[in-house]
Amino acid sequence: MMYLVPIILLTTFLVATVKKIKIYDSFIAGIKESLGLVINLLPYLASIFMLIEIFRVSGLGGKLTNILSKPMSYLGIPKELIELLILRPLSGSGSLALVENIFNEYGVDSYVARCASVIMASNDTILYVVAVYFSTSKDKKSGAAIIISIIASLMGAILTCTLCRFM
Repeated sequence: MMYLVPIILLTTFLVATVKKIKIYDSFIAGIKESLGLVINLLPYLASIFMLIEIFRVSGLGGKLTNILSKPMSYLGIPKELIELLILRPLSGSGSLALVENIFNEYGVDSYVARCASVIMASNDTILYVVAVYFSTSKDKKSGAAIIISIIASLMGAILTCTLCRFM
């Protein structure tokens, strides 16, 4: 298994040599193409990072947790996970910090920690992914994709909390 990457690289170089493809020129052309992507992506990423920081500094996460705790309890989601569910679509590192806090406060083998681990591992930062994909797409209407992704994330969290009860 440890030789897989070198074998793939060697195979790529051999095929390129046989087909008489200029490897270095192709590499440089790929880098030039990716620079355009980075320039297109920067405004989207900057806006996401600003929104995350505003969300964190304003205390909105705590307020939303208090508001959503009752409806989420009917869905089987503990109050301790609500802020994680809110922050996970926005920030990977912020949600990782929340999971670490959950581990420290409740223990790594607790029900809440198991749920948090599965939620963290099975979800992605939705707004970041949407920003990356839609920055290169001609169709800039990402609203439906975001709503569907958030609903799927919530449904996954409900299933996670249900299944973790039996673990």
